Amino acid sequence: MIAYWYENSGTPAEVITLGDMPKPEPGPGEVCVRIAMSAVNPTDCKRRKLGRELSKFPRIIPNNDGAGTIESIGDGVNTNRIGERVWLFGAQANRPFGTAAEFCVVPDAYACHLPDNQSFSSGSCLGVPAVTAHRALYADGDINGHTILISGGAGRVGRYAVQLAKASGATVISTAGSEEKCIHIRNLGADHVLNYYDDDLLARVLDITEGIGVDRMVDVAFGANIELAPKLIRPNGTLTSYSSDGMPRPQFPFLEFMYKNIGIQPFSIFGMPENAKIEAFSMISDLLNEGQISHLIGKEYAFSNMVDAHEVVENGKLFGVCLVNLSD
Repeated sequence: MIAYWYENSGTPAEVITLGDMPKPEPGPGEVCVRIAMSAVNPTDCKRRKLGRELSKFPRIIPNNDGAGTIESIGDGVNTNRIGERVWLFGAQANRPFGTAAEFCVVPDAYACHLPDNQSFSSGSCLGVPAVTAHRALYADGDINGHTILISGGAGRVGRYAVQLAKASGATVISTAGSEEKCIHIRNLGADHVLNYYDDDLLARVLDITEGIGVDRMVDVAFGANIELAPKLIRPNGTLTSYSSDGMPRPQFPFLEFMYKNIGIQPFSIFGMPENAKIEAFSMISDLLNEGQISHLIGKEYAFSNMVDAHEVVENGKLFGVCLVNLSD
């Protein structure tokens, strides 16, 4: 099969190589998927740039997310799955070979049914962003009737978090850094949208919540917001966070969190419990079937331009998901 891989850490142009590799065969409990569309996420770029997992795997095919058709199955997998359209989660999580290739093998449960009303492009957007959104919202239980603050609601994770929270009966407050992105979040159904450059975020959130604060805060910038967060969250509320790129080792205002009994849960979806992943897959698939999830594709590249796709995601300027088309 034709595949892209890297064997050293570095920039896309320095280390990503195109070549032939043996087609993978599914083992027990696995499926082999013919990839129609691969997605490049920031986590894929970080893994390559920092050389994550190269100590475990000498050659890595990048990209965790994608969509395609199940071509073959391993022992223990229902034969009815052959020919099924699927979206993939975590193809390169604790495994060497992701979706930047003609074929990819994943655990059966990580190949989720893609309804006929969804394209391969739509399916490949889900994976890491949508499952991260689900975990951020549900790590501390049901959110029906709660008020949720979602920072960065126009981002890859944030936009799914807004949609999942609304579908779950929550009141959603979300933030963004431009009027264009604020409009985008409003169109997703958020109840209150704040521009964090123009608005007094604390005053606005306290006004919306009648001085109480939000039940839960989903944060894309833990370090940058750590001083403000305990002022935004009500007593016995929860802060969940999946990123702190700008400040990975922030100073922590312990007393402010302690006296309000605010729970803090930073997390990585690749290490979350398997039952939590299955719950996320199930809810996302149900909402897909009902047509309640929309996607934002920032740019689509031909398979021959995988290096360009990694470069555009790595520079952090793309609004929406970056896709690579293998079906042409």
